[in-house]
Amino acid sequence: MNSNPTPPDSGAAAAPGPANFSVDAFMPPEMAIKAETVGVKKALMGWRNTLALAVLAGAFIALGAVFSTTVTVGAAGQLTFGVTRLLAGLAFCLGLILVVVAGAELFTGNNLIVMAWADHRLTLGKVLRNWGLVYTGNFIGALATAVVMLLTLQYTFSNGAVGLTALNIAAAKCSLGFVQAIALGMMCNALVCLAVWLCYSARTTTDKILAIIFPITAFVAASFEHSVANMYFIPIGLLIKATAAPEFWAAIGKTAADYSQLTWANFFIANLLPVTIGNIIGGAVMVGLVYWFVYIRKGLTTPAR
Repeated sequence: MNSNPTPPDSGAAAAPGPANFSVDAFMPPEMAIKAETVGVKKALMGWRNTLALAVLAGAFIALGAVFSTTVTVGAAGQLTFGVTRLLAGLAFCLGLILVVVAGAELFTGNNLIVMAWADHRLTLGKVLRNWGLVYTGNFIGALATAVVMLLTLQYTFSNGAVGLTALNIAAAKCSLGFVQAIALGMMCNALVCLAVWLCYSARTTTDKILAIIFPITAFVAASFEHSVANMYFIPIGLLIKATAAPEFWAAIGKTAADYSQLTWANFFIANLLPVTIGNIIGGAVMVGLVYWFVYIRKGLTTPAR
């Protein structure tokens, strides 16, 4: 009898994988359970890790904003409004792709934690603790990125056209009506949370990226308002306005006085406050609570395998 073991490359049949292995995407009931479970883990994470990951998310979203701003420089008068916004949206997808794939804590996406609260797996205090920590970290990350971008002098590129685009974006956001900003924030985070929701169906990195592209491109193309993105878009405009050299203003044919509506007060009161309110309604209510109602209430789902 041959006592030699079968060599590893002999063609012998490999042991079968887990019986429940599948490459199929998760279906919505399974996505709901997964979203709730992830929400519990997020809410119970230690505050140091939560804050650190939130700072990363703020920086990641800001990088998407930098990309979006840069690709639309000079588009006015050359491309139609719709095409310009489409390009801005495709570029901005970088931000959420980094958040989801690299791993970070984003306030707008974390609005889905409300599903675990509605199912009595989290207290309201735990939800608000997470939102507060993540919102603070997002602000730190986005603002720090704006400061670094100011130091790069990237806004002076293309004879100041990059800075002009950044100023115009920031000024437009500070000129919105309060109710208008709430409504734009609602629509924005409905799409952002739908992008995150779709990622719960994914089994691969490619799945996640493809799930993100269309909802995020849509919200940017439609000019909806994202609170964390605005933590970069508006401060970079404010910093340029406050520090730019006379040569920059001469190059773009403007003065700081032309951006009188671009102030820190308008940033916080006229934009960030109403947009944040709208984001919570759009994400927590229009997406999170709706999917909780459909798939989780009264035990209508079975746990995902």
